[in-house]
Amino acid sequence: MLWEKTVTAFNAVRFRVKPGRDQEFLDAHKTIGATWPGLLHASIIKTGDRSYCIIAEWQDMDACIEARPAMISTLNSFRDTLEDLGNGLGVTDPVAGPVISSLK
Repeated sequence: MLWEKTVTAFNAVRFRVKPGRDQEFLDAHKTIGATWPGLLHASIIKTGDRSYCIIAEWQDMDACIEARPAMISTLNSFRDTLEDLGNGLGVTDPVAGPVISSLK
């Protein structure tokens, strides 16, 4: 394994919401604290007009991996509010990994 169990991990997912559907997108994330096991903290960042990114911190990379079915279930609850990002990405642009350096 490339990471240690005691090292936290993060995932980030980029979204673009269809016109007029921002609140539905935001509302769909209200219960993630209770439904994503291993989640330590999550923030939704507004990165532009109808563009968002969610950044989530996990107990470790294993917790992030184990929570993928719950994350996909959440995504499926609001998938119809999203626009395709193009370039073969579909409606999300996800990345994840263990913390390798904490700068502050």
